[in-house]
Amino acid sequence: MTANPLIGAWRLISWENRSLDGRASYPFGQDAVGYIMYNQDGYMFVAIMRPNRAHFASGDLLRGSTQDKVEAAETYISYCGRYEFQGDKVVHHVELSLFPNWIDVDQERLVELTGDRLTLSARPMLLEGMQQTAYLVWERV
Repeated sequence: MTANPLIGAWRLISWENRSLDGRASYPFGQDAVGYIMYNQDGYMFVAIMRPNRAHFASGDLLRGSTQDKVEAAETYISYCGRYEFQGDKVVHHVELSLFPNWIDVDQERLVELTGDRLTLSARPMLLEGMQQTAYLVWERV
């Protein structure tokens, strides 16, 4: 059995989306922060956010204005579930997600690993109204 090089915690270095014509965008800014974790039992978790997000005016975890909730959802993404490492790709079997459309849907990511740097990329998908490819670069912590 080959060791799984993904196991551990990784800190986000960059998230860049590229349109089919090559234009780059940064959905949470060029200073987005996040972590992705893979454990040896086959579970993964990822959370990414824009830094310096606004606080809810009420300070109540379960209540906020509609605007508070919209801003929070637009500046954060997370999901978790089981995963399968397949060498040049990893398949995330999403069980929980802020984006409900991904629940019970497999998310395939292409894997490039160089030293302590991990690049995960997705095949083109609908992002901000157009087909784009996401490239996320992580560093082992």
